[in-house]
Amino acid sequence: MTDVTHYLQAYDDQLRTDAETPSALSVAVLGPLRLVTFAGGRGFITYRDLAGSGNIAALVADALAHFRADPAVTGVEWKTRGHDRAPGLHEALVANGFVPGEPESIMVGPLAGLCRNAPVPAGVVLRTVTADADVRAMSAMADEAFGESVNTRAADALLARLARRDGMELWVAETGGRMVGAGRLEPVPGTGFAGLWGGATLAEFRGRGIYRALTAARARSAMALGKTLAHSDSTEFSRPVLERSGLVKVSTTTPYEWTR
Repeated sequence: MTDVTHYLQAYDDQLRTDAETPSALSVAVLGPLRLVTFAGGRGFITYRDLAGSGNIAALVADALAHFRADPAVTGVEWKTRGHDRAPGLHEALVANGFVPGEPESIMVGPLAGLCRNAPVPAGVVLRTVTADADVRAMSAMADEAFGESVNTRAADALLARLARRDGMELWVAETGGRMVGAGRLEPVPGTGFAGLWGGATLAEFRGRGIYRALTAARARSAMALGKTLAHSDSTEFSRPVLERSGLVKVSTTTPYEWTR
């Protein structure tokens, strides 16, 4: 069994369950789908696979109707994976108002590899944040790094999760007292996995090893909790860094977004 096959099987078996959404406020089951509601008015649709699920177009319409019925939900993400067999899914999603985003690489591999050759750059301080002001500053900085407008609801959702103590860690990199990089660590309960999410570095500070150092810090924290494998949905900015640290691309994922 190749590394890619082994890691993809572990990803499907261990992560495409309730373990994928530990911070959910509620989960409803619709056939093979899990309809998840998060804090901040965010809906999320995921599943183990759609093989033999019948009328996919009807499944999409029924799933969206579930979220439309909740006025607090302002947006829904349907998370697709490139290795799934789901004929007609793209067409059904688009017909129901979902807009496909950019595909990302699903990266999986040993956490230990992320800790090697990742020194903290001179003048940079790494730390976790939990205070209200720090979390809001981190969220605003990440929005800037991704070229998006500041989303205060995202910060509210992060603070709500910290209050629930679901295991999430928020890490930032600072230089000269300014936050310039950030990322989340999501240990997955009941599995050997930890997720690396939200990696962001301000454009003028890229190429200095800050992202790599933040990744290593999160990996070390996950290993201290007994985790052995990392998983991450990576853009083309972060994929090469993770590949050099031993993670491999096992598939792709494309988010489809619906906005009320």
